[in-house]
Amino acid sequence: MKTKIATFVIMMLFWVTMSGMFDAFHLSLGVISCLLVAHFSHDLLFPTGEHSWWRDFLGLLCYFPYLVKEIVLANLQVAYIVLHPRMMELIDPQLVHFKTRLTRTVSRVTFAQSITLTPATITVSIDDNQFTVYSLTNSAAAGLPGEMEERVAAALEPRP
Repeated sequence: MKTKIATFVIMMLFWVTMSGMFDAFHLSLGVISCLLVAHFSHDLLFPTGEHSWWRDFLGLLCYFPYLVKEIVLANLQVAYIVLHPRMMELIDPQLVHFKTRLTRTVSRVTFAQSITLTPATITVSIDDNQFTVYSLTNSAAAGLPGEMEERVAAALEPRP
């Protein structure tokens, strides 16, 4: 019940801030909408179970600098390839298939989005624990799943 109330308060504050409508009609619609959202999706904002949202938040906070570093490095590598006079010799587009050890959905989605945010790689599909990733170069393909998967696991997966 506390999570529903907290979700309602957060949604209502967000709705009032974004809408800027303070008349009775719009406020009543906002209350009804926020009540429905809080009732049906309170567990999305405050998940229950062995993982707490604050642990996930702290894990992602620690993971974020690593991800930014990898994005910058991958950008520099792609810029080098694009500006190189023999660009066609440096690229080797391919699809890479691998299995991940990540068990939680949020971990898999974070990993997939991290791959896509990193230039020269795009997550094409996820089927259970099977990933298909497009890679522009051999070096990008060789790095999959690699350290990024380990970092996501450290940030979001349960500890043994």
